[in-house]
Amino acid sequence: MDFLREDLSKKMVFIGGPRQVGKTTLSRYLTENDNNHIYLNWDNPKHKIEITKQQWPPNTEWIVFDEIHKYDQWKNLIKGIWDTRTNEEKIIVTGSSKLNIYRSSGDSIMGRYHYHVLHPFSLNEITGSGLTKTEIPKYLHKLNFPEKPEDLSILFKFGGFPEPLLEGSERTLLRWQNERFERIFREDIRDSEKVKLLSQVELLGALLPRRVASPLSLSSLSEDVQTSPKTIIQWMELLCRNYYCFRVMPYHHRLERALKKESKYYLWDWSEVENEGQRFENMVASHLLKFCDFYYHVFGIKTKLWYIRDRERREVDFLVTWGEAPWFLVECKLKKEHSQALTYFGDRLKITQKYLVTLDNKFHYLDKKTGIHVIPAAIFLNALV
Repeated sequence: MDFLREDLSKKMVFIGGPRQVGKTTLSRYLTENDNNHIYLNWDNPKHKIEITKQQWPPNTEWIVFDEIHKYDQWKNLIKGIWDTRTNEEKIIVTGSSKLNIYRSSGDSIMGRYHYHVLHPFSLNEITGSGLTKTEIPKYLHKLNFPEKPEDLSILFKFGGFPEPLLEGSERTLLRWQNERFERIFREDIRDSEKVKLLSQVELLGALLPRRVASPLSLSSLSEDVQTSPKTIIQWMELLCRNYYCFRVMPYHHRLERALKKESKYYLWDWSEVENEGQRFENMVASHLLKFCDFYYHVFGIKTKLWYIRDRERREVDFLVTWGEAPWFLVECKLKKEHSQALTYFGDRLKITQKYLVTLDNKFHYLDKKTGIHVIPAAIFLNALV
């Protein structure tokens, strides 16, 4: 919250992210202590008139625009409102994932806003140990691990989206998953993209939960969906833009025999993944992506999430880089197992922080011979954001 408030004192703040992740709730929380705030939703006919005519009380100090991206001229409208402020209003713009799409196109509002991505709840947020410091962290700093593991079972089962997580009900989870899938594919994608074969895109989305955690085979998917590999690539980008899934690319810098093309994809809602091993890896991937996005959007540091695999099929699930420099490696296992790939790639890339993260809480130690830190996910994930 501190980071958002600091940004709001200087520029507009755009909050993007998956559908139903809590963007509107967050914006209202930021303004709840100020009586001079207004909330305007483009889906409300009355609010729509107020937005286009710019009619709100002169003493307004906070303005929240929700779903305004549905208006074709929204960027020019927001630019005009920002440039002609008379009361130094603080402006928050939220909406569906389409904010991320329109943000990349071209740009009358460049330099007038900070962009943040709101992720599902992480273990760190649930335990209440979130970061509040604003100092820029230093490269190669060690992650600060808590002493005791937290209960990870609810987050692992129900995912990090507020409604199913807070309800803790399988009935709620299943109904929520069905409704969210329909809204993403039959509203967001239909409204934002010119997709003629929407049923095939839905089929692609339905196939993905079984294919997370492995390099995606475009030829296999193209056969199942009955379209070309080129079209599959375009549709996967579409699903990423609409926050149904996210892409983790293979790292190949400094590694001559590393793969360069095959990406992995993970779901924003890991509770959709039935296989426990794949769901666990997806959950860790989501936490690491949130960690990287936090460093980038708050501090401007280009942290990025990768995986490593070479032609000999040696593989490590995740590598986090700081700028161009490898920072730490992460391998995910349900139970403790030996990982030669962690040692191999750690030596090649000169990485000292190598983590074997397990769902099992029984083992937590540093292997002096290999330098691998075997650590429960219930401790590791709590050290992130």
